[in-house]
Amino acid sequence: MNAQPTPRRTRLAYLVGTLGLLLIVAALVWAMQHYTQPPPVDAERVAVRKKALADMRAAEASELESYGWVDQTKGVVRLPIAEAMKLALREWQNPAAARSNLVARVEKATAVPPPPKAAPNPFE
Repeated sequence: MNAQPTPRRTRLAYLVGTLGLLLIVAALVWAMQHYTQPPPVDAERVAVRKKALADMRAAEASELESYGWVDQTKGVVRLPIAEAMKLALREWQNPAAARSNLVARVEKATAVPPPPKAAPNPFE
């Protein structure tokens, strides 16, 4: 069993093949980065996003600091945070009564209406 040394040409072919594969993989990585990169953010787009963020924060602040209806048919209102905290402190002086009141309000707010009456079958 003689192990013959690999000829120089074979080693050179392996080296060239390996380098070729590495170059192909590098080209594919570059192409994927190039084609999947989002467009750069320009100054106009930054201004639009800042305005949208400012509008959203202003709307959130006004909702957090004002009264309003969440669901008028069920009697659910929105209170300012400070008023809601005062109300909670006042109501929870008696925990048992506050808990029963809370459960009743949750049941009222999440009540599912009864299904509509089915029309009689004309074939019966």
